[in-house]
Amino acid sequence: MIRTLRQAALFGLLTICLAGFAAPRVAWSQGSETGAKEKNSEATRELVYKTINFLILVGGLAYVLRKPLAAFFTSRSAALQKALDEGRKALEDSQAQLRAVEEKLQGLEAEIAAFKASAEREMEAERQRLQQTMAEEAARILESARAQTDTAVRGAKLDLKNYAAQKAVTLAEELIRTRLDDAGRKRLVSQYAATLGSKERKN
Repeated sequence: MIRTLRQAALFGLLTICLAGFAAPRVAWSQGSETGAKEKNSEATRELVYKTINFLILVGGLAYVLRKPLAAFFTSRSAALQKALDEGRKALEDSQAQLRAVEEKLQGLEAEIAAFKASAEREMEAERQRLQQTMAEEAARILESARAQTDTAVRGAKLDLKNYAAQKAVTLAEELIRTRLDDAGRKRLVSQYAATLGSKERKN
């Protein structure tokens, strides 16, 4: 209902303004017949009427449209303020997310550096352990080789001694056979028997 009243008031104002615009033109056309003197005064009156009508129109429009315009500008201002608040909030959220990402990146760089240092330490420890294991294995192999060499040398020495003893016995037997005759053999047997007899007496 209020909107209908406003429209009726606006229509009345427009009608009044149009009537005001039309009246000076009629007066000016009638006055043109009376002479040139009244032309200037009629033109001035027409300008005054137009000005008054324009001011009335503007005032009426301002009166009729003040509340809708105020509501429009208020809602528009509220919408702009809301958009600004949302933009500010979004900016703060994005800045917070950016700070969180930067902190994570810094933490990630520290974790990478720590992981690299730990890997280097583990590699160095593994290298030292392998070197120690290789040195111990080389020492065991060398000791085993020495033991096998010593065993082989001792066996070779025993074999050589046995061989030398056998050869010596064989050579001694051959030498005795060639140098001793029957009388010498009897003499050696008797001496050996005498030696055994003296040993028995002592016992």
